[in-house]
Amino acid sequence: MHILQELNKNSNLSIALGFFDGVHLGHRAVIKSAVNFARENGNKSAVITFSDHPCCYFWGVCPKYILTREEREKRIEKLGVDYLYELDFESISGLTAEEYLRDILIKYFTPISISTGWNHNFGYKKSGNVKFLEENAKKYDYKYFALSPQKLDSKIISSTEIRKLLSKGDVEKSNRMLGQKFSIEGKVVTGNKIGRTIGFRTANLIYPPELIELPYGVYSVKTSYGKGIANFGIRPTINGSNAVLEVHILDFDQNIYEKNIRVEFNKMLRSEKKFSSLDELKIQIQNDISKL
Repeated sequence: MHILQELNKNSNLSIALGFFDGVHLGHRAVIKSAVNFARENGNKSAVITFSDHPCCYFWGVCPKYILTREEREKRIEKLGVDYLYELDFESISGLTAEEYLRDILIKYFTPISISTGWNHNFGYKKSGNVKFLEENAKKYDYKYFALSPQKLDSKIISSTEIRKLLSKGDVEKSNRMLGQKFSIEGKVVTGNKIGRTIGFRTANLIYPPELIELPYGVYSVKTSYGKGIANFGIRPTINGSNAVLEVHILDFDQNIYEKNIRVEFNKMLRSEKKFSSLDELKIQIQNDISKL
C-alpha cells in the first residue's frame, strides 16, 4: 500500500471516504466495498482520509483515538487497499461540498466509485452528505455506495461507541465491535524492577498519550511473547504517581528491554487498588492469574 500526504493525479480509482479511527466493522464494510469494486473492474482502490481528526481543527483539541496512526495504516493495508491518502484537513476545510467533490475527488481521482458510511458528511459546514453524493453520481460518472450501519446487539457500531466502551473498561464488547482486539504497541522501558522481587517480572510500556485511556486496572492480555496479565495505572501500593502499563508474560523470562512488544487486551479483570503490603499484592496477582 502506498501512503501519501499530498494529492496527486491518480485516475480511475475506487475510493472510500472517512476518518476510520478504529477501522471497526462498520469502517471495514466501507473500505472493502471500495476494494472489491476495484478488483471486480480491474482498477486500484484508495482510502481518502486525514492525518488528524477534523475536531483537532474545529475545536483545537484532538479526540482520544482508538488507534495510533501507524496502527490505523496497518489495519487499512490488511484490507487490500492500494493507496492511502492522509491529507491535511485544514488545507481543505473551507471547501464547500461541491468544491471538494469537483476540485479534489473528481479532479485528482476521477473515481469509478465512491464508498462511504451511511451518515457521512463533508464540506464546509457539513454541506455534503450521502444524498449529495447520490445526486452527483451520474453527473460525474461514478458508482456510489452508502454502506448501511453495522450493528452489534442492536447497537450501531461507531468510533464514539467504542471509545465509550473502552473508557469504562468493557474491552470485550469493544473488541467485538472492532472485529479485533484493542491493542498497544511500543518499546519496553526500564521500570522500578519491584515486580521481580515478588516473582512477577514485568515488561513496562508508556501508554500512548493520543489513545483513549482504559480505566486503571488489571487486564487479561496476549502479547508478542505469549499470554499475560497487565496492570495499567499509577501503582498505588508502591506510591507511584505516573500511569504505566506493566505486563507480566506467563512462563517467560527473557530480557526484552528496548525491544518492541504488542499487547492485545482481552478483558478487564478488576480495578486497580492499593494493597497494604507487597505480600498482599503478590497473593492478589496469583489470584488474578488464576482467572486467565
